[in-house]
Amino acid sequence: MVERLLRFLGREIAGLHEAAYLLAFFTLLSQLLGILRDRLLAHQFGAGVELDLYFAAFRIPDIIFVSAASVVSVSVLVPFLVERLERDGGKARSFIDAIFTFFAVFITVVSVVTFFLTPALLNFLFPALSGGPAGDQLLELTRIMLLSPLLLGFSNLLASIAQTSRRFSAYALSPVLYNAGIIVGVIVFYPLWGLSGLAFGVVLGALLHPAVQIPFVARQDLLPAFRLPIHFSLIKDVAVLSFSRTLTLSANQIAATFLVALAAGMASGSVAVFNFSWNLQSVPLALFGVSYTVALFPTISRLFNRGDKEEFASKMSLAARHIIFWVVPVTVVFIVLRAQIVRVVLGSGLFDWQDTRLTAAALALFVVSVLPQSLILLFVRGYYAGGNTKKPLIINLISAGLVVLFSFALVKLFTVIPLFRYFMEALLRVPDLSGTAILMLPLGFSAAAIVNASVFWFYFHRRFSDFSRQVLGTFFEVFSASVIIGFVTYKLLDVFDNVFNVNTLVGIFLQGLFSGVIGIAVGAFVLVLLKNKEIKEVWTAFHRKIWRARVIVPEQETL
Repeated sequence: MVERLLRFLGREIAGLHEAAYLLAFFTLLSQLLGILRDRLLAHQFGAGVELDLYFAAFRIPDIIFVSAASVVSVSVLVPFLVERLERDGGKARSFIDAIFTFFAVFITVVSVVTFFLTPALLNFLFPALSGGPAGDQLLELTRIMLLSPLLLGFSNLLASIAQTSRRFSAYALSPVLYNAGIIVGVIVFYPLWGLSGLAFGVVLGALLHPAVQIPFVARQDLLPAFRLPIHFSLIKDVAVLSFSRTLTLSANQIAATFLVALAAGMASGSVAVFNFSWNLQSVPLALFGVSYTVALFPTISRLFNRGDKEEFASKMSLAARHIIFWVVPVTVVFIVLRAQIVRVVLGSGLFDWQDTRLTAAALALFVVSVLPQSLILLFVRGYYAGGNTKKPLIINLISAGLVVLFSFALVKLFTVIPLFRYFMEALLRVPDLSGTAILMLPLGFSAAAIVNASVFWFYFHRRFSDFSRQVLGTFFEVFSASVIIGFVTYKLLDVFDNVFNVNTLVGIFLQGLFSGVIGIAVGAFVLVLLKNKEIKEVWTAFHRKIWRARVIVPEQETL
């Protein structure tokens, strides 16, 4: 039984759709655990100061992870590994060891320096929290979580090796175990050690993240080893490429940290509302946007490396069409069912009706950006596959600046112009709630994401002019069906309101479930009538039984 499981997790997945759906399956498991994690946190603390501290403690480790750990990023390493493994396995092994050694030394130095600078950094980023009575607790949580970038960076290196051979299953299982570790922190560690136990749960999850990948990388004889001296000649190109990616992702993380810092200065619980709504919108993003781009990346890296630009553009178009096919209807359903989703997922214990309504409104604003975010991931990986990091860097730096600018400006408008505030509160159905200024942050983020995706699309279209023609046809078909899905789902809410007791968790769940499922079924029928190409391709992919996808056993690599 164990051997069969290991063979399943270690196999190669050849087809794009099969790989994407397999990744989506494991992502769904991870997101379900993430939902359970957030429900436990919401039940235990509500949207209050404790969760404000917990979520704020992630920010500095997150910045370290996307900056110092970028040298082992999947997006950076996969093209280099593809090239070396196809030419010389021995050089690939030396390359992997050099990367690992450099990363281990670099991330350790950065983490130790940050450990001592943490008090000053927290005072600068979150003066309201750091200077308050719980400031020492915030400092302790942040310092414990500084272990996470080291562990997750090592996991990224293992994931790069695994994905180069199209072994997605173990990589896809890692986030499942990461969330499982956090849940252990909530259930087991918190009763023992208080809020510090939550941080130790994060570290446990970060430890499990690489642990599941080690056996499969070891079977390929590519497990990284620490070797001194560091051969900088082997990693020079990676360091140059990762520097651009570091600036790109660091800018995004700094922008996100700015939003959290703004939220920390608002009403108590605003950081929790922001993060809960962010996590919920991340579910469709991870299921469809991330799954397709991760599954596609090794393939387009090989195509670009071989100079097959026509097939490269075709694969990019295929992924974009299917991302649109899945994301647009889900976005509409999330907007219509936002209150039911938040109430079912988080509505328990200390998470009251006001918290639910604020989080639902924030979710509606965030989820508008899921399609732009998904396409941004796709375009960025397309550029990285060709070794071009300059354009993504410039575009994302501008986008990060727009996130800050839009959010700050919207908060100001919301504060000083009553008419604008009344309009937004009425539109989102929260006119009687306090703390609604937090809603301007997801609105600013979504506006910047739309601009970012539009700029990427413009430049990609200039190079591959056929891309827009193929993708826009799908968009208009799917958008038309999604409008019908939204209308049917909204009307059915009133119907099932009289069927189920919506004052209970089960009643709310069934109301949203039946409304959403019937709405999606009607939309699928419309797409069939329109002879939509994507729905046929999806049916074909599922008909192949992705869990039985053909396994291609590679030759054993040796030193």
